[in-house]
Amino acid sequence: MTLKKLSPKGEWFVDPSGRKVILRGVNLGGDTKVPYPNGGTQFPTDFSDHKEVSFIGRPFPLEEADTHFTRLKLWGFNVLRLLTTWEAVEHKGPNLYDDDYLDYFTEIVRLAGEYGFYVFIDFHQDVWSRMTGGDGAPGWIFEKLGIDFKKLSEADAAIVMQRAYDYSNPGIRQENNYPTMCWSQNYRYAGNGILWTLFFGGRDFAPHFLIDGKNVQDYLQDHYLGCMIQIAERVKQFDFVLGFDSLNEPGKGFIGRAMNDRGLINKEEDPSKPGLAWSPIDALFSSHGHSVDLPYLTLKVWKGGFVPTKTVTVNQKQVSIWLPESPGDPFQLEGAYTITKDGTPFIEKNDFFQKVNGKEIDFDADYLIPFMRTVGKTIQAIRSDWMVFIEREASDAFIHPHLNGEVPKLSVNAAHWYDILTLLFKTFLYPIAIDTLTKRPVFGRSGIESMYVRQLTKIKNTADSVPGKIPSLVGEFGIPFDLQGGKAYKEWKKGNHSPKIWKRHVMALDAMYNAMDKLFLSNTLWNYTASNENDLMVGDGWNQEDLSIFSKDQLIPGSDPDVYGGGGRAIEGFCRPYAAMTQGTPTKMEYQLDTREFIFEWISDPTIQEPCVIKIPRFVYPNGVQTVLSNAEKISETKEELTVKGNGGKSSVIVRPL
Repeated sequence: MTLKKLSPKGEWFVDPSGRKVILRGVNLGGDTKVPYPNGGTQFPTDFSDHKEVSFIGRPFPLEEADTHFTRLKLWGFNVLRLLTTWEAVEHKGPNLYDDDYLDYFTEIVRLAGEYGFYVFIDFHQDVWSRMTGGDGAPGWIFEKLGIDFKKLSEADAAIVMQRAYDYSNPGIRQENNYPTMCWSQNYRYAGNGILWTLFFGGRDFAPHFLIDGKNVQDYLQDHYLGCMIQIAERVKQFDFVLGFDSLNEPGKGFIGRAMNDRGLINKEEDPSKPGLAWSPIDALFSSHGHSVDLPYLTLKVWKGGFVPTKTVTVNQKQVSIWLPESPGDPFQLEGAYTITKDGTPFIEKNDFFQKVNGKEIDFDADYLIPFMRTVGKTIQAIRSDWMVFIEREASDAFIHPHLNGEVPKLSVNAAHWYDILTLLFKTFLYPIAIDTLTKRPVFGRSGIESMYVRQLTKIKNTADSVPGKIPSLVGEFGIPFDLQGGKAYKEWKKGNHSPKIWKRHVMALDAMYNAMDKLFLSNTLWNYTASNENDLMVGDGWNQEDLSIFSKDQLIPGSDPDVYGGGGRAIEGFCRPYAAMTQGTPTKMEYQLDTREFIFEWISDPTIQEPCVIKIPRFVYPNGVQTVLSNAEKISETKEELTVKGNGGKSSVIVRPL
C-alpha cells in the first residue's frame, strides 16, 4: 500500500492533494522500554548485564508482525508512534551501535508502511533509564559520570521496581514496597535530578565537567543524537515516516529550582506532587551517603492537592552513589553548596540552578527548545521534510501551554494528556469526576466529556503561540485496564467473556475520543503491548503499568483478530469511525456509541480532486453501512473505508449500521 507523504500546514496535516488528515493510532508498544525476552520489570535484576542485552523482538518478533499489524489495521488505525530507546541502539558502549537491532527495527518500520500505517519514531525515556526506575539511556553513562548505578536504589536516589519488589510473592500489588505509579516520582530524586541537569544544562551548571574532552552536556546530547542519526539513515527512504519525537517527556532536573525548594506550596502554575518532597540540596546531600528527613505528600482533595502527611528518613543505610575514583558531585565542585566539618550541608548559592551569570533562566527558552531545534536540524539534515514532534515536560504541556521560544521547522505539538485521577487511582469515577483544572466536581457523561474538551483545548491552544500555528497530535493518552484491582481480569478468568466486563473502560475511552472528535485532534493511544498479561505485577511489562488495548491473555484460539477473543480489550471504546482524510475542512465529527451512528460535516473544496476517506471498521459495522448524504456523493465503499466527495460548500454524511 503506497501512502502519500503528509506535511504540516497551519494547524492541520495535509496530503499532496490538499486534503486535511486526521491521524488516529497507537503507541507501539509499552514493552519496548525493556530488553527482549526477559527484560521486563517482573524479573529481578541488578542490571549488571546492561551491555549484553538485546531489544530485538520489541515491539514483537518479526514472525508475529502480520498478526499484530493486521489487527491494528482492522481496528481502523492509520498511524503508529513507534518506540525505541537510546539504550536499544547504544547499550554496548559509546559509539558501539547494535547493528542487528537497527536492521530489525528498520524491517518493523518497512512492514508498518506495507500495512498502511504512517509512522513517527519516538526515542522513549521515562525517568532517564532502567537503572533509575524507568527506561531510556544506556547503563555505561553512569560510569562516565562517576555514579555507581547499583547503589541508586540502596541509597534512596531512585525508586527501582526490580530492586524494591519482593519477587517471592508475585502477582499482587505491593504498595508498601512499590506504590502504584510511584516511578514518576523519580524525577525529583538524585538519580534523575543530577542526570537531567547535566543533559540539558551541563555547560551552565557544570562547565568544568568534561568527558573525553567534551563538556558533559555536549557529550550526552551528542550520543543521544548519534543514535537518532543511526535510525534516521536507515528509514530515510520511507515516505510514510513522518519524522521523530524530540524526546519523550523530558525531565528538568534541578533547573529552575531553588536549592532549598521542596515543592510544598501547591501553586496553580507549579502544583505540589505526591511522594517524598525532595529539594535539590536534599537529593545532593543524601547522594553522598547522608540520611535526610523529608516530608511525604499525599492527595487531600479538600485541601486542593498534595499536602505533607508524614516524615520519612531516607538513605538510612548512608550509602553514597559516587564511585570512589570519580571526581565527585559536579555541582558541589562548582560551589553550589559545601558539606561542613560537622557533616551538614551549607547552601552557598540558593539560586544556583535559577540564575546564570546573574540572569534568571527559563528552562523551555534556554534549554529545552534549543535542544528541540538541534533535534530538528539533525534529522532534517538527513531528510528535509521530516516533522519534529515536540514534547515538553509532561505537566508543563498542560499547565503552561505557551511555547516560550522558536520551535523547529515543521514542528508538531505532540503533548501528552491523561485523566490523572483515573491513572493514579485506577478507577473511572463516572458518574462523578474531579476537574483537575478547577478542582471542582463534574457530573455525568456530558460533564466528563466537557471537562475533557476544556483540558484538550488548553493543550491544542499551544499551537497559538507559534506563528502560523502548528498541528497538534496527542502523543499519549489512555486508561489503565486493571481498574478496580483488575476486576475485568477476574471475570475473564472465570469464563465471563462478555463485552460487559469492560463497561467502565469503554465509557472512559468513549468520552476521551468524543472530546478528540469535537476538536478534530489527531492522537496515538497509549498503548499496544504484544506481551501484555492479565497480571497485576506484569501488565505491560514495565513498572506495573497496564494500559495496553491488547493482551495475549485475551486470546481465544480460532477468533478473528479484531473481535473479543482476538486479544482486544474494551474494543468499543477505541474502535470507531472517523474522517481520516477530508476534501476540505471538517466542521463536525460525532459518533454515538449506543446507536453506532456517525455524523461528519465539512466545507468541501471542489478544487481538491481526492475524496474524503472515512474509516468504518468492520467491528463496528459487521454487516456494512447505510449512508445519508447531503451535497455529496458516495465514491466507494469497502469493509474498512467509505469515500465520499462534496460538491462544494457545506456537505455532510451520516453513517449508520445495516
